[in-house]
Amino acid sequence: MAATPEMRASDGDRDRVAAALREHMAEGRLTVDEFNERLEQVYGSRTYGELARLTSDLPEIDLYTLPAAVEKTAGRPPSLRSPAGLKAAWGAWAAASAVNWVVWLITCISSGDMIYPWPLWVMGPWGAVLLVGTIFGGAGQGRSR
Repeated sequence: MAATPEMRASDGDRDRVAAALREHMAEGRLTVDEFNERLEQVYGSRTYGELARLTSDLPEIDLYTLPAAVEKTAGRPPSLRSPAGLKAAWGAWAAASAVNWVVWLITCISSGDMIYPWPLWVMGPWGAVLLVGTIFGGAGQGRSR
C-alpha cells in the first residue's frame, strides 16, 4: 500500500526524517536554529504529509551514503596495518630512541665514565616488535573488519 499524506507516521519514519535533517545541517543547508525548530516539528508530526512539508525545500538525501559520516572516519588515527600507521610507529620509535641516546650521552659526559648503553634495552625490543609487524603485519590487510 502506498503511503498517502494522511497516513500516520511511525517512530522509524520520524527518525529517518531527523537523520536527513541532521545531514542537511552538516552540509550547511540548515542553521542550528532551523535544525532545532524542524526537529521539534518532526517529533510532533503525526502524518507523512507533515513530515514531507519539513523537508520539501531540501534536496533528497541518500541515508545509506551520508557524506558527513564518511568525513568523520577521515579523522581517525591510522592503523598499524596502513603505510601511514607504520611510518608513525617507526617515527615514534626513532624519536624515543634518539631521546634515550641523548640522555645516555649526557650522562656519560657528565660522569666522565663510559656507562652501559642502556638505550639498547629500550629500542631493541620495541624495534624488534615493529620489524616483525612491518614484515608480517601486511598479511591481514585484505580482510574486512
